[in-house]
Amino acid sequence: SFRLTVNQGASVWIPDPDAVWVSSQLLQDYKPGDKHLLLQLSDGNKVHYPLGSASDLPPLGNPDILEGENDLTALSFLHEPAVLHNLRVRFLDYNSIYTYCGIVLVAINPYDQLPIYGEEVIDAYSGQDMADMEPHIFSVAEESYRTMTREEQNQSIIISGESGSGKTVSAKFTMRYFAAVGGAAQQTSVEERVLASNPIMESIGNAKTTRNDNSSRFGKYIEIGFGRKGDIIGANMRTYLLEKSRVVFQASAERNYHIFYQLCASRELPEMRSLKLDAPEYFRYTSQGGQMQIPGTDDVSDLERARNAFTVLGVQPDQQMELFRILSAVLHLGNVNIQADDRSLAVFSKLLGVEGPQMAHWLCHRRLAIGGEMLVKPMSGQQAMEARDALAKHMYGQLFTWTVQRLNSALHTQRGQVKSFIGVLDIYGFETFDRNSFEQFCINYANEKLQQQFNRHVFHLEQEEYVREELAWNRIEFSDNQQCINLIEGQLGLFDLLDEECRMPKGSDESWVQKLYNQHLTSKRHPHFQKPRMSNSAFIILHFADMVQYECDSFLDKNRDTVFEELINILKASQLVAELFQQQENVSAVANGSVRSGKRSTREHKLTVGFQFRQSLQMLMDTLNSTTPHYVRCIKPNDLKEPFMFDPKRTVQQLRACGVLETIRISAAGYPSRWTYEEFFSRYHLLLQGFRSEEQAQVSCRRTLPDLIPDPDQYCFGKTKVFFRAGQVALLERLRAEKLRAAAVIIQSRVRGWLSRIRYSKILWATVTIQRYSRGALARRLAETLRYTKAALMIQKTYRMVVVRQLFLMIRQATVTIQAFTRGTLVRRRYRELLAERAAVLLQARVRGWLARQMYRRVRAAVVFMQCCVRRRAARRELLKLKSEARSVERYRELNKGMEVKLMQLQLRADQEVGDSSALRETLHAEREATSAELEALRATIQKLEAQKYEKLQPSPAISEEEVEKMRRAEDKAAQEILQLTEVGQENSDTFQNFINQALNKASTALREELDEERRKYQGLLREFTRLEQRYDNLREMSLLTEVHNCDQLMEKMDVAKEPVVKMREEDLAHAYDAVAITISAINTARTTDRLPLLSHFISLSVCIRFLENQLRTQRSQWEQEMEALRCELSQAISSSSSAALKRPQLCSNSCVADSFDLAMFTLLSVFAPDVRVDSALSLPPGLPASVLFLCVRQADCSGDQTRARSLCSAAVTAMKAALKKHSNDIAMTALWLKNTCVLGDLLTQHSPKQTLDSDELVPLTSDLSDLIRALSDLCIQAYQQLLSITETHLQNIIVPALLESETITGLSGPAAKLGTPRKRAGSEPRTGPGDAAPTMASVLRELGALHTALSHQALPLVLMEQAFRQLTYFISASALNSLLLRKDMCCCSRGMQIRYNVSLLEEWLRGRGLQAGGAAATLEPLIQAVQLLQAGKKTEADAEALVQTCTALSGQQIVKILTLYTPHSDLDERVTLNFIRSVQVPQSSPMTVRSVLVNNLKIMRLILCFPRGFSKVAAMGSLHIS
Repeated sequence: SFRLTVNQGASVWIPDPDAVWVSSQLLQDYKPGDKHLLLQLSDGNKVHYPLGSASDLPPLGNPDILEGENDLTALSFLHEPAVLHNLRVRFLDYNSIYTYCGIVLVAINPYDQLPIYGEEVIDAYSGQDMADMEPHIFSVAEESYRTMTREEQNQSIIISGESGSGKTVSAKFTMRYFAAVGGAAQQTSVEERVLASNPIMESIGNAKTTRNDNSSRFGKYIEIGFGRKGDIIGANMRTYLLEKSRVVFQASAERNYHIFYQLCASRELPEMRSLKLDAPEYFRYTSQGGQMQIPGTDDVSDLERARNAFTVLGVQPDQQMELFRILSAVLHLGNVNIQADDRSLAVFSKLLGVEGPQMAHWLCHRRLAIGGEMLVKPMSGQQAMEARDALAKHMYGQLFTWTVQRLNSALHTQRGQVKSFIGVLDIYGFETFDRNSFEQFCINYANEKLQQQFNRHVFHLEQEEYVREELAWNRIEFSDNQQCINLIEGQLGLFDLLDEECRMPKGSDESWVQKLYNQHLTSKRHPHFQKPRMSNSAFIILHFADMVQYECDSFLDKNRDTVFEELINILKASQLVAELFQQQENVSAVANGSVRSGKRSTREHKLTVGFQFRQSLQMLMDTLNSTTPHYVRCIKPNDLKEPFMFDPKRTVQQLRACGVLETIRISAAGYPSRWTYEEFFSRYHLLLQGFRSEEQAQVSCRRTLPDLIPDPDQYCFGKTKVFFRAGQVALLERLRAEKLRAAAVIIQSRVRGWLSRIRYSKILWATVTIQRYSRGALARRLAETLRYTKAALMIQKTYRMVVVRQLFLMIRQATVTIQAFTRGTLVRRRYRELLAERAAVLLQARVRGWLARQMYRRVRAAVVFMQCCVRRRAARRELLKLKSEARSVERYRELNKGMEVKLMQLQLRADQEVGDSSALRETLHAEREATSAELEALRATIQKLEAQKYEKLQPSPAISEEEVEKMRRAEDKAAQEILQLTEVGQENSDTFQNFINQALNKASTALREELDEERRKYQGLLREFTRLEQRYDNLREMSLLTEVHNCDQLMEKMDVAKEPVVKMREEDLAHAYDAVAITISAINTARTTDRLPLLSHFISLSVCIRFLENQLRTQRSQWEQEMEALRCELSQAISSSSSAALKRPQLCSNSCVADSFDLAMFTLLSVFAPDVRVDSALSLPPGLPASVLFLCVRQADCSGDQTRARSLCSAAVTAMKAALKKHSNDIAMTALWLKNTCVLGDLLTQHSPKQTLDSDELVPLTSDLSDLIRALSDLCIQAYQQLLSITETHLQNIIVPALLESETITGLSGPAAKLGTPRKRAGSEPRTGPGDAAPTMASVLRELGALHTALSHQALPLVLMEQAFRQLTYFISASALNSLLLRKDMCCCSRGMQIRYNVSLLEEWLRGRGLQAGGAAATLEPLIQAVQLLQAGKKTEADAEALVQTCTALSGQQIVKILTLYTPHSDLDERVTLNFIRSVQVPQSSPMTVRSVLVNNLKIMRLILCFPRGFSKVAAMGSLHIS
C-alpha cells in the first residue's frame, strides 16, 4: 500500500531534533530500492532523506480533511507524528485542550483560565452522547454517570499525568459535574461536603514544586456514592503515599505544604496570635526552598476557604484551632536546637501541652535493651536532628490520616444504602528527575501497575469489538510490562530485598544495592534492570515509559519511616495529640510508619512503607478491575508554565509515558478504521460495482473490496461494519480521488470541447456580423455621398435664385419708394387747399348766427314787458274785491259750524277707544285666571308624583347659591323695569296704554308656549317614573334568586343594586332641576309681561322649590336605608345557595363554622382545595374563584369583622400553595392558579387603603392585608416559575434532537458521510431506543402549543404571554446554540440549512399566534446568525468582514468556535483555513476578561413578572364593576 500512496506530492513526516517531527512533501515518486527520498520541508528547503530499507520509509501524513480531528483513532495513519501534529493543531490553532484517543481523554494544561466549565457547559453536556459532543472532561463524567445509572455498575475515572499537568483540576471539575447532575432535591450537605473536601486536601496535601505551583504530593481515590435515583448520598476517600519527607526538606525553588504558609500569612489574626507564628523565612521547615510566595495566590484567603470547608464538614472552630496548634508545633519543632533556653522547644511544648525537659532529653538520647537491662545512650547531633525530623514527619503523617478520616466520616452516607459509586482516581503520573529517590520509585511502580491495567482494558475492548462483529482475527500482541512489575514486586524483587535489608540490624543502602546487583545482574540478568557505569550506589530500571536511574541514598530510612517510642509516649500524654496516635495501636496493619522501642523483640515493625504501599495499591487495582474504567491523561505542554505554549519534546515524552501511544499502537495493530456498510457506501459508492442502492450496500462492499485492496489481510467484513488496517482508508481515499480525478478529466474534456464549440460559434457569428456591418457601412457611405452631391446642387441652385431675387426686390423697392414720395407731395398740397377753403366757410357761418340771435333777444324782452304790465293791472282789481268781502258776518258763521262737527266726531272716537281698552283688560284678566288654574293643577300633579316617589327617591340637594343669586338679580331687575314703566305711564298715558296692550299680547303668547312646555315635561316625568318603577320591580325579583349556577348574574344584579343610589340620585336631581328651571323661566316671562301682579306668585314658587329640596333629602335617606336592607337580603341569598350547592365534607366538619356566613366563606374555599377535580376547575370562567373570594372578603370587611376577612385570605393563600404543589407537573392547572392568584392579589391591591387615596371610584378596605398581598405576589412568581419549569423540563430532552438533528427537509444532508467517523465508545448508547421515534419540530411546537392553550384559556394578559414565550425561546435558542458550539458533526452547510428551516417553523408558529412583537423572535437571532454563518462563504477577506458585520448577536469567540468546528460533508466543500479564522477573530476588550463561549441558558428573567396594572378588573372581572 505504501507504493500506491507514496508518490510525488505525498506528505510524510521526518524526525527533527527540535520539533521531534516535521512535515515534508515528496518531490518524486518512491521506487523500491531507492537509497534516499527527495523531500521539500515546510520552509521550502529541499533535503535528501536516507533509506536503509523499505522499513525505514517515513510515516505518511493524513489527509487535510482529518486535520484537527477530535479523536486520534479516527486518523487514517496512526503513528506518533500524526498524534503529535493533531494535538498541536487542536491546542494552538483551535484552543481545544481536550482530545479523544479511543477511550482515553487527553487533556493538555493550558496554564490559563478558560470559560468552558460554567453551569451552561454542564447543562450542554448533561444527557448527551459522548460521541456527539466535543471532547471535554464533562463528557467523560457524563459517560460514566450514564453507564452507572443504566447498567447499575460501578465506574472509575482514572486521572493521571505528570506534576503540573492538571490532574487535580480535572478531578475537581469531575466532582463538580457529579455534584451538579447528581444533586439532591434539598440543599443537603452531601454535595457541598464532597466539594468542600477539595480546599482542605489542597492545603494539607499540595505543595509548590519546580514543575507545578499546586502539585498533589499524594494520591487519592474518591468514591462518590449514588442512590437509586442517581443522587449523591455519600462519598469516601482513600489516600496513597503522602510525601512526608517534604515536611522537613524542600529542594530549591520549592515549598512545603500550603497549610504552613497559610498559617504564617494569617498570624496577625486574633485567634492565631497564641500560635506564636512568624514569617515563613523564620522557620527552617518553610525556608529551605527559598520560595515563600506563589504569584497569583493569596494564602490568607486560601486558609479562610479551608476553614469554611472544615465548618461545612462539621469540624468545630475549637477543633480547627487544635489542628492549627499541631501544625504550628511542627513548625516550631523544626527550629529546635536542643539548648538550655531553647525558645522553639518551649513554644512546641506549650502548644502541645507536653513536658519540655522530657522532650529535650529524648530528642538527644535513645533507650537500648541489653541483656535484660535498659540503657540510655546519648545520640550525636546528626542523629538528634534525624530523630527530630522523624518526629515531625510522623506527626504530620498522623495528622493527615486523621484529617482524611474526619472527611470520610463527614462524607459518610446517612440517607440510605449506596447503590453504586463512581471513583475518581487522582494519582501521580510517571516521574523522572535528575535525582530520583524512594518516592519516585513508588510512583513509577504504581504507574506500571496502572499501565498494565490500562493496556489489558484497551486490548479487551478491541477484542470485544471483534467478537461482537464475528471477525476472524488473530490475537493482537501488545507490550506487557509484567516483567518490570515482577522485578519490583516479585519474589526476591526490589521491594523484597529492600524489606529484608530493613530488617537487618546493620542494613544499609550500599549493601542493599549490592544485593540488587548480585540478584539481577550476576546470577540472572534481568532485561529491565541495569547498573550505571559511573556509580555503585544507583540502579536503572527500564520502565514502560522511559529508563530511570534511582539513587539508593535514604531508601532504607524512607522505607522504615521509624520514630522512637519514647517520643511517641510523650506525645500520647498530651490531650491535644493523643487522638492522632490511637489509630496506630488499633489498626496496625495500615499504619503509616513503624515505631522503634527499646525492646528488641518489638523494636521494629514489620510493616514498612513499601509493604503498605503495595497492599494499598493492590486494593486499588482490585477496585479498578471491579469497575468500568474511564481514562483521562493530563499532558503538560511546557515546563515554563506559559499559557498555550507547546513543547513537542515534553509532549512526546508524556505521551509515551501515559500510554496514549500504546493505545494508538494497539489500535493500529488491529483494525483501527471501521465503517458501517451504509457509511462506507455513502463515501465510496463511486468505487463499488454492481448494486448502487444503500439497501445492497453490504453486498456491493463484499463484491468490490477484493478488487480495490488485493491483500485480504488489510480488511475484514463484520456483521454491521467493515474493518480496515492502518493506511487502507488513505488508500481508498486515493483511489476515490483518482476516480474522481479521471471523471473530472472526462468532464473537463467534454466541457472544454463544448466551450470550444461555443467559442467557434461565437467567432463565426462575430465574423458574419462584422461583414454585415462592414457592407452596410459602405452602402451607407455611398448613400451619404449621393446625398451630399444632391444637396450641393440644391444649395447652388437656391443660392443663385436668392441672389437674383434679392436684386429684383431691391429695384422694385426703390421704384415703389419714389412713387410713394411723389404721390404724398401731391396729396398734401391738395389737403392744404381744402383746409383753407373750409376755414373761410366756417367763419361766415358763425358771424351770421350771432347776428340772428341778437335780433331774437330784443324781440322777446319787449313781449315779456308787455305781459307784466297787463297782469299787474288785473291783480289790483282782484285785491280790492276780496277786501270788501272780508268785512261781512256770515262768513264767520260758516267757519264755526264746521268746527263743531269735527269736535263731536273726535269725542265719539275717544269713547270707542275707552270701551275697547276695557274689553282687552277683561280678556287679560280671564287669561290670567286660566293660567293660574292650570299652574295650580300642574303643581298638584307634581306633588302627587313626588308623593308616589316619596318611598323610592332620594331628596335632591338644595338649589345652588348661583341659581338663588340669579333669581334675586332677576327680581331686582323686574322691580326696576316696573318702576320705570310706571314713571313713563304717568308722563304719557297714551304711550303707556299702547305698551300695555302690546305687553298683554306678548304675555298671552308666552304663557301659552310655557304651558305647552310644562305639559311635555310632565309627560316626560310620567315616563321616567314608570321606568323607575320597572327597575325597582326588577330589583325586588333579583333578590329572590338563590341558584348557584346564576352566580355571575347575581354579581351583576348586585352591581345594579349598589349603583342606583348614585345613578337614581343623579337622575332625580336632573328632573328636579328641570322643574325648577321651568318655574323660573315662567316667572321671568310673567315679569316681562306684567311684573307688578306676579311678584307674589314668584315668592310662592320659591317656597315650593324649598319644599321640593326638603322632600328630595328625605327621599335620599330612605333610599339608603332600603339599599342596606337589599344588601343584607343578597348576602343571605348567596349564603343559602352556596351552602346548598357546594357543601363538602372536609370543610363542613369544621366545628368553628358557627353561622351561615362562615359556612358560605369556607364553602367558597373548597374551590381552592388541592383535591378539586381538574375538569371541574378548568370549566370555571377565568378568575371566577378569586373574584368570588374577594367579594366575600369585602363583605366581611364591610361588616367590620377584620379577623374573618384576614383568616379567609390566609386560608386562600394556603390552599393555593397546596394546589400548586400538587399540580407541579400540570400546565393547565398551574395556569389556572396563576390566574386566580394574580386576580386576587390585584383586587386586594386596588382596594388597599394606600391605592385608593387618590381615587374616588374605589371603596378601600379597612383591613390591613399588606403582608397577604406580598404573599400573593410571591405566589404569583412561584406559579409563573413553575409554569416555565414544566415546559422547560418537557423541552429539555427534545430541543437538540428536534432543532439540530431532525431531517425536516429529506435528503438535504446528502449521501456523503464524514471521513474518519469516530468509533462508538464503550458504554455509549443512543438516547432513544430502536422503537422510539426521534423528536421533531412538531414535538417542540406541541409543547409550546400546550402552554399557549393553557394561558389563553385563562385569559392571561398578552404581556405576560409574550414574556413567557420570550423566555422559552431564549431557552430553546441557548440550548440549541450551546449544543451546536460543542458538536462538530452539526457544523456544516447542509445541516445549517436544516436548522434554519426548523427555526423558521418556530418563527412561523410565533407569528401565527401574535407573539413575535414581544421579543420572542428576537431571542432566536443568535441561533439564526450561527446557522447563517455555516451557510455563508468563508474564503476571502470580504467574506470575513461580511461575517463580522452580519453576526452581531454572536461574540467573536463564538464565531471562531463555529468556524473551527466547521467540517465539510461533501467534496464540494472545504475546511475553513486558519488564516480566515484569524481574520475574523475579535480581540478581547481586556486581556484579563474571560468570557464563556456558550450561552447561559439559565440567564432568564424569571423574577421579572410584568402584570398590567388593574388587568384583573378588565380581563378577569368582565362586567363586574366592583367599586
